[in-house]
Amino acid sequence: MTAKYASGGLPELVSSPGNFIGGAWEDREAAHSDVINPATGQAISRLPKSSRATAQRAIAAAAKAQAAWSRIPVWERAALCVKLASAIDERVPEVARVLSMEQGKPLAQAMGEVSKAADGFRMNAELVKYMTGEVLPAETPDRLVITRRYPRGVYAVITPWNFPVNIPTEYLAPAIATGNAVVWVPAPSTALVAVAFMRVLAEAGLPDGLINLVLGEGAEVGDEIVANPGTHAIGFTGSAATGRRIAERGAGKPMLLELGGNGPMIVRYDADLDTAAKAAAGGAFFNSGQVCAATGRVLADGRIAGELAQKIAKLAGAEHVGDPLHQGTTMGPLNNQAVATKTADHVNEAVAQGAKLLAGGKSLPELGSDLFYAATVLTDVTPDMRIAKEETFGPVVPIIPLEGDAELMRVARDTDYGLSMSVFSGDVETAMAMAGELTAGIVNINASTTYWEIHLPFGGGSGTKSGAGRLGGRHTLEAMTEIRMITLPQRVLC
Repeated sequence: MTAKYASGGLPELVSSPGNFIGGAWEDREAAHSDVINPATGQAISRLPKSSRATAQRAIAAAAKAQAAWSRIPVWERAALCVKLASAIDERVPEVARVLSMEQGKPLAQAMGEVSKAADGFRMNAELVKYMTGEVLPAETPDRLVITRRYPRGVYAVITPWNFPVNIPTEYLAPAIATGNAVVWVPAPSTALVAVAFMRVLAEAGLPDGLINLVLGEGAEVGDEIVANPGTHAIGFTGSAATGRRIAERGAGKPMLLELGGNGPMIVRYDADLDTAAKAAAGGAFFNSGQVCAATGRVLADGRIAGELAQKIAKLAGAEHVGDPLHQGTTMGPLNNQAVATKTADHVNEAVAQGAKLLAGGKSLPELGSDLFYAATVLTDVTPDMRIAKEETFGPVVPIIPLEGDAELMRVARDTDYGLSMSVFSGDVETAMAMAGELTAGIVNINASTTYWEIHLPFGGGSGTKSGAGRLGGRHTLEAMTEIRMITLPQRVLC
């Protein structure tokens, strides 16, 4: 099913020069780039491509703000987070419209993302009040030993384009709550919604310099904030390749790195196939598959693989691809040409190597741009195909038929990624045993690979390309603080 795209106007809250440094909007840049609506291919705005000098000024502004903010009592920092959450709530429709027009996801999904960002600020406001230290026993009788948590300082935060409001919130909210300041570099292809979101926070009373927005290319301003000694810690969500580069350039700094995935969804012979099919389709087609925890591949017992594939293909045919601003749309365009090219290459190569196309498998330029791609289902995929080994990041379900649990587990574990996986089975004890043998940060039993809630730990398994550390709830608050041990004299009564 398809629908023709019809564009609408941008809300007024994005009318700004672009960068937000030290509490003021500015544009001193010589270079600029167009903001492209992926559904039409048309430019909808123009923003600066900042220099390293601009990033350096932002770091200085953050350092000045953080020195004062770190002394603000926890309850006051929490109160600001609640205030920011309320401001976001009031502007959900405006921010969501910009998000949908620039990123390409359906408006309903964009509304949910912005609302969840408000929830993130509220959650951190509550959790930070109950972070505790310890009183530790000491061998020396006249010393009292305690630990307290202190902010790390200035955070360098670089965020991606697939969830350009909620992923930044996963860093910005806990950073503010714990007494840090931030220099934030968003992905260039969703920089306009970053401006809109930043304006909401600024107009709600954010202290000057606490969050500094710098627009530009990652190789320029992103590299500057990562490598500059003026930043003390790093938060990054994005590709594994970029994550490795950041780890090298920021060596020695504490890092939260949430990187890519190619999550296998394991479906045993005894699984509820209707439930499994809905989970696979939802995990692959939500946000047009542009989710790091997406259903990257389905590993299905050969006895049920054919039936499961037909059920997923039927669900793919029900996806409504088209205008992201249209109420009935369930899938918008892919965000950029690189993702569209990779998706098409993975699918075409798999078909050429013997995979069978059950649904989709083509772009839909008649909808307004070359970035629309149909919900796609492939079966008879083999583990050695590129679509099975790499993160596609498009709306594709590759189904790999395998023989028995031993083969399912062998192929599931033969991967460089370890972000999110799932196991579908009517035997929960067996599923639990399989989950214990998978190297991943998340294993969902009888639920999609994409299942997660903002207070739960999210991150990659050790030794994989999927990152280090955990985002979500108290886990981020703890990561954004350091434990300081303090000892003091203690009178010993005889």
